[in-house]
Amino acid sequence: MSTTTGPYQGYVYAYPHKTAYRPLDPAPTLQQVWDGEARDALFLYLHVPFCEMRCGFCNLFTRTGAPEELTGAYLDALERQAAATRDALGDTSFATAAFGGGTPTYLTAPELERLCDVAGRFADLPAIPLGVETSPVTATTDRLTVLAERGATRISIGVQSFIDEEARAAVRPQKRAEVEAALDRIRAVGFPTLNIDLIYGIDGQTTATWLHSLDAALRWRPEELYLYPLYVRPLTGLGRRARDWDDERLELYRIGRDHLLGEGYEQVSMRMFRLPGGTENGTEYCCQTDGMVGLGCGARSYTSRLHYSFEYAVGASQVRAIIDDYVAETEFGTARVGFPVPDAERRRRHLIQSLLQTAGLDRAGYRARFGTDAADDFAADLAGFAEQGWLDQAADVLRLTPEGLAHSDAIGPALFSPGVRTLMDAYEAR
Repeated sequence: MSTTTGPYQGYVYAYPHKTAYRPLDPAPTLQQVWDGEARDALFLYLHVPFCEMRCGFCNLFTRTGAPEELTGAYLDALERQAAATRDALGDTSFATAAFGGGTPTYLTAPELERLCDVAGRFADLPAIPLGVETSPVTATTDRLTVLAERGATRISIGVQSFIDEEARAAVRPQKRAEVEAALDRIRAVGFPTLNIDLIYGIDGQTTATWLHSLDAALRWRPEELYLYPLYVRPLTGLGRRARDWDDERLELYRIGRDHLLGEGYEQVSMRMFRLPGGTENGTEYCCQTDGMVGLGCGARSYTSRLHYSFEYAVGASQVRAIIDDYVAETEFGTARVGFPVPDAERRRRHLIQSLLQTAGLDRAGYRARFGTDAADDFAADLAGFAEQGWLDQAADVLRLTPEGLAHSDAIGPALFSPGVRTLMDAYEAR
């Protein structure tokens, strides 16, 4: 890896990214896809592709302003997909579940009941952890009460900044009073885990204002905090930037990290911080883990041999077209778009998902799974990181140093295979 590579190349929340997926021809049936797969501890994910507004930094698969007719039709389609998937899976057991988006709480309280009913076809929600994404505007008492009564254990709210001017700069127009009222409601309804998302690197943000937002969040003593660097992405409202602000973001990251560590939080990854105890086996979202069943037009599903989903887009008109196709769909028995996962890519996924966590890669666990040593399999990939002081190679673990963890968004993309890079480079943004 070149020493001139900037620290913010990309957030590796899944490997490979959907831009490496391609149409599957012939499209395998879901029975074929899941045949022979372990089904004793699956992850259930339901995707709701609706938001009340489109944030300037957002490149998620979502649309704004969906009328009630569309949300109802979407839930109808979700029920049809759930029935087909349930039939294909057969006997299964789920370890955890999540509702994401979009903003699941864009749905009304009765619609959230329907969403929980869909999930209930697969898992006894009160018996397993359930995480749900929300926003300040949609975190209403009636919605939160439904989720609490149906077993939600984690609520994650995107605040981004407690300073109104910064929220506007991120094209997330909201008032601090609205944010604080939503946090009060979440705590009043009562969930074991509250997560607050904050963003650093916003135009006009300073060390003082960053610390102000951190301290404002800490008033609620959230069990988890995610600190995200601002990214400028194609087809989003902030898809432009006049200057390079890598140094600014790195400085703010270090300030935020040290502040939270000083407040008693532990670091799980470059982005995730949590209070010690209580959430280690909760609803931590790990897209890379084998055994995930995704429902909804923006959801992915994972087996050990295939990652699959529906078509992917970011542009508003393309997203709307895909959602319209989804709600009209009646046959959900095949996997149509995906990425077959050969053994070499399974090893690489294991390396990436492990290395980007503070715990690092357990060499014995890797050896038990693949029969080889990760340090040998990826010697060429890892050499540059070790030379820069970003990687510790102990006898039992491969682990990023604190400075290596700060460069996670450069290390992750650098570990992508040439084949995946070629597919991603050939993808045309929609």
